[in-house]
Amino acid sequence: MTGSVLVVTFHTTSEAMATEFLSKEKGFAGRLIPVPRQLSAGCGIAWKTAVDLQDPLLKALEKEGIEWDETHVIKF
Repeated sequence: MTGSVLVVTFHTTSEAMATEFLSKEKGFAGRLIPVPRQLSAGCGIAWKTAVDLQDPLLKALEKEGIEWDETHVIKF
């Protein structure tokens, strides 16, 4: 079985935690994870969620003024 997930990286831990709070508030499924080894990013914490949530999640982050570093679609 193959699939993919969206991983959003952050410059700071506070941005990652704010994303967790916002996602719970908005009902976006996902969770905080350590940044996967194949990625190198700021604070070492990332948000993992479904690929189809990329647009609504990033729009919500932008609206709330929460900055992210990069987004990555990781296939497994």
